[in-house]
Amino acid sequence: MTDAEIEAMQDAMEPASAYDLHHGEDIIEKRTLAIIVDNEPGVLARVVGLFSARGYNIESLTVAEVDFKSHTSRITIVSNGTNHTLEQIEAQLLRLVPVARVIDITNSKSGIERELALLKVAGKGEKRVEALRISEIFRCNVVDTTNESFVFEVTGTSAKIDQMVELMLPLGLVEVSRTGVLSLQRGPHAGAGR
Repeated sequence: MTDAEIEAMQDAMEPASAYDLHHGEDIIEKRTLAIIVDNEPGVLARVVGLFSARGYNIESLTVAEVDFKSHTSRITIVSNGTNHTLEQIEAQLLRLVPVARVIDITNSKSGIERELALLKVAGKGEKRVEALRISEIFRCNVVDTTNESFVFEVTGTSAKIDQMVELMLPLGLVEVSRTGVLSLQRGPHAGAGR
């Protein structure tokens, strides 16, 4: 073996820094995390700050108080990254003092994810009829109607809502408002909810 080959082999085995470490799969995946926190001022800012300080993207964020007696809130965050990055996020969240629990809903066999959206569609004639027909297929509720527009309420997976939006675009989609992902775990127990 030549000196150059030996050096190349050593370089491959020993990264120059921890930032050069490869963690097997560099496949980007999407993950939903349910974070149970104390409901106190500044907690949401600290959780979101953890993501932004490390350059992690938040695709969806919902938060609400879920237990008034114990003053706990549930933050549901959808983020993406490599498996290693997402595991780091979970570990760093658990280090925050007001965080009681972090549940990886995506990798949980009992995880359920849903989203709600309102879609405003304007149109007349055939486009209006087609929009109403599609809304029935998607089991939407019509929450407002005028002679020239509808507001549909659709609930389901993010993919279902994306598909509904795509189908409504050529029919006169004017505006969309989405809640972000909500999640729970199946079963009779409070699981992630307490």
